[in-house]
Amino acid sequence: MTQLIEIHPENPQPRLISQIVAIIRNGGVVVYPTDSGYALGCHIGDKRALDRIRQIRDLEKNHNFTLVCRDLSELAFYARVDNTAFRMIKNNTPGPYTFILRATAEVPNRLKHPKKKTIGIRVPDNAIAQAILEALGEPMMNTSLILPGQDEGSVLAPHEIFDELDGRVDAVIDGGYCGHEETTVVDMTSGYPEIIRYGAGDATVFE
Repeated sequence: MTQLIEIHPENPQPRLISQIVAIIRNGGVVVYPTDSGYALGCHIGDKRALDRIRQIRDLEKNHNFTLVCRDLSELAFYARVDNTAFRMIKNNTPGPYTFILRATAEVPNRLKHPKKKTIGIRVPDNAIAQAILEALGEPMMNTSLILPGQDEGSVLAPHEIFDELDGRVDAVIDGGYCGHEETTVVDMTSGYPEIIRYGAGDATVFE
């Protein structure tokens, strides 16, 4: 049974955040707000939850997932990054950017790009997402909530998401409107920024 949980967008209630974190730790899949729209998230080490997300979005096996982090304190644990790239990432986080980096051995293979062995990292500028990540104490596996047949620019309200995914996810967080434009994706694996996708956020700082 899917829960629809309304959480204050600026001052998330700790009791409700704890409820969401418990769902994630118990293998659940949640829909939660970010600074670039709603996303699907689960525990980084839970293969079954990841497979559920693949089914929901009808994703291919080589789809790139993203690790959502509270800050950059654990970046070196999951990705290889030089000082120049780190400074650039730090200057633009939190924000609606996804950075493609070379993954370390700590990242499960199922989350890496199968050939390039890269991983996407992002730090969202959203109070609810930040509260979840702080209470969880580790990054969360993430992908944008784009359902099969849905246009990337279309927007679903939380109650519409609930109607679409009732019984397929464990919780839908109603955090109000949080945008609908996907993140700008920046590949940092070559030692200089290469914009892979233009989206939310100012991309000129990477050009």
